[in-house]
Amino acid sequence: MSNNELRKELRQILAVLDAERQAIAALDLDAITIAANDKLALCRSIDGLGPIELDDECKALLMTARDCNETNKQMRNLVAANISNRIDMLTGSPRLYGAKRYADMSS
Repeated sequence: MSNNELRKELRQILAVLDAERQAIAALDLDAITIAANDKLALCRSIDGLGPIELDDECKALLMTARDCNETNKQMRNLVAANISNRIDMLTGSPRLYGAKRYADMSS
């Protein structure tokens, strides 16, 4: 694989990561799932192209992709924590919704 091919794939990954960020912000589960599948497909595509000596632009694109992916991961975690807190508020106490399950498992 050439650096040009890798740059093309990395730019596509960045576009998918941006779409994923927007989907997370909109809580669009279908778009989040599509983005996850697209990321996996692009990663497989890059893996299949073999090893390459990275130039500075490819290194910068890789670091940007890593940072974007980390940001998206933090956003997903914040959404999950928010939902967990809302469930706790609805049930009246933290983790109460799982207490019965744990009680059933211990008996």
